[in-house]
Amino acid sequence: MADEQKQPVEDKLELMRHSAAHVMAEAVQTMFPEAKFGIGPTIEDGFYYDFDLPRKLTPEDLPVIEAKMKEIIKGNYPFIKETVTKAQARLLFAKQPYKLELLEELPGDEVTVYKQGNFTDMCRGPHVRYTSAIKTVKLMSVAGAYWRGSEKNPMLQRVYAVAFNNQKELDAYLLQQEEIKKRDHRKLGKDLNLFIFSDLVGKGLPLYTEKGSTIRRELERFVVDEELKRGYKHVYTPDIANLELYRISGHYPYYKETMYPVMKVDEEELILRPMTCPHHYQYYASKPRSYRELPFRIAELAKQFRYEKSGELTGLSRVRLFCLADGHIICSKEQAVGEINGALDLIEYVADIFGLKKGENYRYRLSLGDRKDTKKYYKDDQAWDDAEELLRGVLKSRQANFFEAENEAAFYGPKIDIQMKNVAGKEETAFTTQYDFVGPKRFKLTYIDSDGKEKEPIVIHRSSIGAIERTMAFLIEHYAGAFPVWLAPIQAAIIPISDQHLEYARKLEAELKALNIRVMVDDRNERMNQKVRDAQMDKIPYMLVLGDREVAENKIAVRLRTGEQLPAMSVEEFKVFIKQIIGTKSVAIKL
Repeated sequence: MADEQKQPVEDKLELMRHSAAHVMAEAVQTMFPEAKFGIGPTIEDGFYYDFDLPRKLTPEDLPVIEAKMKEIIKGNYPFIKETVTKAQARLLFAKQPYKLELLEELPGDEVTVYKQGNFTDMCRGPHVRYTSAIKTVKLMSVAGAYWRGSEKNPMLQRVYAVAFNNQKELDAYLLQQEEIKKRDHRKLGKDLNLFIFSDLVGKGLPLYTEKGSTIRRELERFVVDEELKRGYKHVYTPDIANLELYRISGHYPYYKETMYPVMKVDEEELILRPMTCPHHYQYYASKPRSYRELPFRIAELAKQFRYEKSGELTGLSRVRLFCLADGHIICSKEQAVGEINGALDLIEYVADIFGLKKGENYRYRLSLGDRKDTKKYYKDDQAWDDAEELLRGVLKSRQANFFEAENEAAFYGPKIDIQMKNVAGKEETAFTTQYDFVGPKRFKLTYIDSDGKEKEPIVIHRSSIGAIERTMAFLIEHYAGAFPVWLAPIQAAIIPISDQHLEYARKLEAELKALNIRVMVDDRNERMNQKVRDAQMDKIPYMLVLGDREVAENKIAVRLRTGEQLPAMSVEEFKVFIKQIIGTKSVAIKL
């Protein structure tokens, strides 16, 4: 630890968080001497520790634990490293079953332990020198966590905490967390009445309200229309298939744990599909194909089923049934670069429509395979080398901001992932473009080339807007529920000041609906200001207020959900105005 002062800031912060986990464990031990300890790793922004305790922790316990931590930190106790034999460690942790389990899995005859104050933990380190080097810590929450992530094991209590260099950094983090809570798509989905869940229907299976269905429908129409323009053949294929289809594709052994149980029907074994590519291959292979038909672009809004553990289900972003804007391009190797560029052009166009900027909101990841891992990846070193270099060349030619990641490829080939920043600033894979040299071999896909010879194509897998559910979750949080006008469930609320203006309101409603504008009349017996506030709370882009003057002059007083008042305009002027906003899919709500 002599070089601790010279370490980079992020490394010192990691050391501090690692050490703070030990201090938290010591604080818990002072409260519960009979506590059994699991593990306490660092995570982004902080750390957690898993405990087996005689009672369930409550939110009121966290400040008490935190106060005890501060006492230990102030005590300036040294972190002392010792190397002990496994026999000594068994005696040291005789009453700690989880530590003993981990101990038996460690290689060699010796292990390292760290002591600080009255607490000893099995750990490889390193740590800060003294507890006083731990700066600003805050305990955040308690959650249940199965030991080692298995539902077959005991449920432990996981205490999450954050740690920073100073109070200013902590305050900035807490402010960001408040903003994240406000934008949480699960909360906004409920507040704006976009989707619900029902235990009777099943976990991870969302039901969309008419408002949520409107957003989804607009996204689906948008992507289908755009893909048709770009030469895709849009198809429908079954949501279930013969199990043999996935044995041939190789998906069954690779994804067996995330697939649903086999259904035996008559003489067939059927299974809910976890992906669509084998279906599309069957369409392509249904008759002989010529080189003149290539590139053969197939697309589908395909329902797919994946088994996700209950504890991992999260609103719309992690579900058990999702709809993927899926696509497969079957082409010659010579066409691959152009088709990959075309897929990335589509993805960038979609991102631009959503108001997302390359380099700021998203970047590219070149996801590579591991030649040595033949269990996970198809064995063909030369094909892997060629495919990875091809994708790397595409990204370089586009002057793309990208980074490379080992062991992130699909089993059948490398891919380009679009890593999107969520509201918390964390990256998640949103869209992807994959190079596949395995599928054509397994399904014997061929085409007759210009020389009359049979040749094997390659397949490019791509998703233009990803899974509709996850994209909706992302957009709800990105816009904080205030969608662009083209996506807004209700685009305009007509607010008559009194009942005598209701007839004019109904006439205006009919005219706007005739233009496919989503509009509603607020005919409640409420004050006009209350109706305006309610429309703003519902994130409706436009409030059309109608009073005596508007009726007399055939005009509209237009208010924006931001509170801004636009100049009064005629009905015809408003029609042109809103149609232009919708038609251009503008993220702004005024010209």
